[in-house]
Amino acid sequence: MNIIKDISNIPGKKTKRKIVVIESDDWGSIRMPSVSVYQDLLKKGSPVDKSHFNKYDALECNDDLEILYSVLQKYHDCKQNNPVFTCVNIVANPDFDKIEKNGFEEYYYEPFAKTLDGYPNHDRVYSLWKEGVQNGLVYPVFHGREHLNVIRWMSELRNGNDIVRFAFNRHTSGIPRSYRGGLLPDFQAAFDIDHLSDNTFMSSVLESGLDLFEQLYGYRSRYFVPTNGPFCNVLEKTLFNGGVSYINSGKIQHEPIGNGQTKVHFRYMGKRNKFNQCYITRNCFFEPSSSNVDYVDLCLRDISTAFKWHKPAVISTHRVNYIGFLHEENRDKSIKQLEKLLSRMLEIWPDIEFISSVELGDMLIGDK
Repeated sequence: MNIIKDISNIPGKKTKRKIVVIESDDWGSIRMPSVSVYQDLLKKGSPVDKSHFNKYDALECNDDLEILYSVLQKYHDCKQNNPVFTCVNIVANPDFDKIEKNGFEEYYYEPFAKTLDGYPNHDRVYSLWKEGVQNGLVYPVFHGREHLNVIRWMSELRNGNDIVRFAFNRHTSGIPRSYRGGLLPDFQAAFDIDHLSDNTFMSSVLESGLDLFEQLYGYRSRYFVPTNGPFCNVLEKTLFNGGVSYINSGKIQHEPIGNGQTKVHFRYMGKRNKFNQCYITRNCFFEPSSSNVDYVDLCLRDISTAFKWHKPAVISTHRVNYIGFLHEENRDKSIKQLEKLLSRMLEIWPDIEFISSVELGDMLIGDK
């Protein structure tokens, strides 16, 4: 028995329904553009081999989405609905060419749909997203404009940081923090701040990102998951004004307030802020790409604990698990594990209901 997991599942709204939500982060973002870029970074001394994200994660290709869809279509809950992935999506990536032409003086971005044009086997990805939404297999929500802390990254580029410029020239920014005995700033945490004044820029990123999300997918995102977690709560007003009703949070939130300081907040599923926005927390984890641990068994135990305390099971599973663009064996392994997980959970709990995170939010606040 895991006492900590039991205790963490006690607070919050309860339900007798066997609700399962599957949240998957990072879709739409660049990580590793190619195997050759990976090898270049490794030779340069960047420890890309120490992270499964750097080794396996990449902009999703046609095959990645088609194979994921083919699995989700095989399974049905007690209401004959397929499992639905709430895909937590990035909507833009750096426009490397424009940034370089401008001498690194100004930041430019491009919609992820344009980024796809520079990759082989990505020509149908955007249409596949629309197809997946129409068929109820995926439900995109907002993760951020880009999976990148623009302020920190541009500062290092202007200063001529060797490894950051090296990665930039290969059209990537998501590199390990450690490099030759030193430590780079955290570039992946898009909404982390070093100074309170950074929030003015962060607010503009949220506004433009939410608008771009609507342009790409045809609806406003009502749910937001901050990249890598750090997020200053004053930005909740910007989210509220942008139509966001639900915010993902760790059960213990370490809010960055500038100058290296943080403020601790305790969250539970269904807790609300002053704007009446509802927090959604995750309580199950399925990351088979990260190690050889039996994540099927671990996730089933997490689900069992959630149901024991009459809580929805909210599963965290990152995009990297389903990406085979760089290494097909990574996707093949995880897909087999996903099939096993879905099969086992439906066998154990035949009354499971698969819903999206937004549907869960609606349930938590009593709209539906």
